[in-house]
Order: sequence, then structure tokens, then C-alpha cells
Amino acid sequence: MNKLALLATLGLATPLAAQDAPAPPQLDAAQQASVRCGAAFAIVARGQAEGDEAMARYPDLKERGLEFFVRSTARLMDETGADREAMRALVMAEGAALGSDPASLHAVMPACLLMLDASGL
Repeated sequence: MNKLALLATLGLATPLAAQDAPAPPQLDAAQQASVRCGAAFAIVARGQAEGDEAMARYPDLKERGLEFFVRSTARLMDETGADREAMRALVMAEGAALGSDPASLHAVMPACLLMLDASGL
């Protein structure tokens, strides 16, 4: 998936003029995992919607994955004091890394699915 499609998937595409975003907050390991998994769920859900056979091996993430993404991002904003632009920068970086390396995406999915189940969504 190209970077533009990934950003559109995440609903985070912004004009090039918005490059003066604030520095992303420092996250602990659990917070970073939430960002990584939210981005992974968005990539997988997009692939599922497009009929990507590699993404069909995962449960349908259209609703649960999106809800996880929204809730975890809101929680991280509360915990860190980060604004939307800072969170956008974090998610874009994580999404770009996972989207450019399918092996990395598939490697994180088992742990992310456990995190999703543990969230109760």
C-alpha cells in the first residue's frame, strides 16, 4: 500500500503546509503499542475492504479496529496532553513504518489482536 493510501486509510492526510506539527510526546511501551496496533488495525481494515487476501486471515477489523483506534488515541491525548496534530504525527509515522513492511505488520498482529480482545471491544 502506498503512503498516500495509508494516510487516507488512517484519515490523517493533511496539507503539506501543516508540516510545522508539534513534536510528538514521549510514550511508554504500552502507549506506543496502542499507537502501533491502532495503525495496524487501520491498515488491515483497509486491506480487508479492498479484498486483499493477506488481510483476510484476520478477523474483520472495520468496526472493532476503528473503535480501538479512536478510544486509544483519545486516551493517549488525555494521558500525555498531546493535541491532535501531535497524535497525527505519531500515527502517521507508525502507519508508514508498518505499511512499508508487510512482514512487520503481520508480526505485530498477534499481539495487537490480544490487545484488542483485552480491551473488551
